[in-house]
Amino acid sequence: MKMKRSVRGPIVGLVLGVLMLTVSVLSLSTASSAQMGIGISVRIGPPALPVYAQPICPGPGFFWTPGYWGWSDEDGYYWVPGTWVIAPVGMLWTPGYWGWGGGFYAWRPGYWGRHVGFYGGINYGYGYGGAGFFGGEWRGGAFFYNRSVVNVNVTNVTNVYNRTVIVNNTRNVSYNGGSGGIDVRPTRQEEEYGREPHRAALAAQTQHEHAASQNRQLFASENHGRPAIAATARPGEFKGHNVERSGGAGEPYRKPKITPQEARGPSANYRGSETPARNGGNFNDRVIARPENRETRNREARGNEARSSEQMSSRNNPRPNRQERVVQKQERVAQKQAKAEQKRVEKANRGQAKAEQKRNAGEQRR
Repeated sequence: MKMKRSVRGPIVGLVLGVLMLTVSVLSLSTASSAQMGIGISVRIGPPALPVYAQPICPGPGFFWTPGYWGWSDEDGYYWVPGTWVIAPVGMLWTPGYWGWGGGFYAWRPGYWGRHVGFYGGINYGYGYGGAGFFGGEWRGGAFFYNRSVVNVNVTNVTNVYNRTVIVNNTRNVSYNGGSGGIDVRPTRQEEEYGREPHRAALAAQTQHEHAASQNRQLFASENHGRPAIAATARPGEFKGHNVERSGGAGEPYRKPKITPQEARGPSANYRGSETPARNGGNFNDRVIARPENRETRNREARGNEARSSEQMSSRNNPRPNRQERVVQKQERVAQKQAKAEQKRVEKANRGQAKAEQKRNAGEQRR
């Protein structure tokens, strides 16, 4: 019986790893080579990145996605807390970033891929020092964590190593280019990574962003660049002991002189991972048309805008085909199995800890 139990764990882990790797490959093959969406552009730059501690990693297979400033047309910038998500096997997260260009700050979305591409030179911390990622690496179907960079408990996570990382960029600036922004351009290698097949943000990430957009205390107008919920252990987990508060604003907060409605720039279609697009789950897709002098041109513009909106909606939100639906279903099953396996490991660890405590107590009584 003992032999059967000892072999069962590796077999389950191997089967689960193969299943998740297969799902990742299928989902990557069905994703387009670049994201496409309506660009969010704003006349005012985002606040500085707040100072915060990283919550402890919930368990094996979780990947850190740093926090960032999202945008709402009604209330302006809001903080999307950094969080741990179950990563697609073999993939790394390239964070989104705000970049200056053409008189506006435009959002470039993050994506999953085999390599980490350009993210504006922004020092998001915890492995994202401005270029590349040094918080961990994939070794086969398992992710190994760099304990020198990320917060992991070796009792729950055994795939760890130590590698010192030196980051020269210590600024908390949250955008690239423009006045006071990070003055960095993508390298040739980063541009090549940007042209590789990508996968958009996971459903858990977009839901996490949406939940943040509904929380008043996360808006910069309320927290002045110092959000009460700076980071979470899991997506959408905004309460409890696993929530990290901001230790302070990255820079003194400056209240905008114009309203969010006045700050909103025109939207346009963009292609490519290095061009402006919308936040992962922020659907502020409003087109601002130029005023015309004649009523006939107004009617034509409204008609063209309506047709364009319908066309863009069909392109940006296509119905998944049969293969994509199969991949999505397989992914949900794999994630459920991964969570179940994680719970089983945690339960076994707790049982071992209790047994160890009883043994220690018995030895002390002797």
